[in-house]
Amino acid sequence: MARELHSTGRMPTLPRLKIAPIFGVISAMIFSGGCADVRHELTAGAQRLPEFFSGATTSEGFWCGDDARGPAKIVVHVGGQRAYFYKGHKLVGESTVSTGKRGFDTPPGHYRVIQKDKDHVSSEFGDYVNDSGEVVKSNIDIRKDFQPAGTHFDGARMPYFMRFNGGYGMHAGYVPRFRASHGCIRLPTRMARHFFENSPDDTPVIVKED
Repeated sequence: MARELHSTGRMPTLPRLKIAPIFGVISAMIFSGGCADVRHELTAGAQRLPEFFSGATTSEGFWCGDDARGPAKIVVHVGGQRAYFYKGHKLVGESTVSTGKRGFDTPPGHYRVIQKDKDHVSSEFGDYVNDSGEVVKSNIDIRKDFQPAGTHFDGARMPYFMRFNGGYGMHAGYVPRFRASHGCIRLPTRMARHFFENSPDDTPVIVKED
């Protein structure tokens, strides 16, 4: 995120004393023995020097599974709004998520990835838009919401979609700090891509209430 300029139009001068800790964090990232160490150092660095770290570094999660080996498994904790990605017995990724809101709860259970679609468009959820492309009624469920005259349905984009239970799936989308979906599990785009690219068909998806 870009830093705001002072009224002079110049970038503010950074205090010299704050530079040194940055090298400590970078060194930890380069020489650490694993992802957990990197994550802890980044979190500590963000707490010490928040102006040098984007919110995505500590809130979205982490990924270090590109070179890991072992069968994939995804575990989603609805209570904590977090998803964990394993290869074998090793945790290689963690992401914030947004699951189903009240009345559209994401059902707990043991599932498997049954379909993958990188450029999925929903046939049920989206907006009603007019011929000029203006949204007349947003965030609708085509099965329940009345369609205003002169509009057509525009399905919601769900990139990196992985279906695991009927109409339920995981995909990139808006991820607030609470349950907001119609039942799917939304992830930040960066994390959705990692999960998608590392989950072959039949990957276990375990959804827990806690």
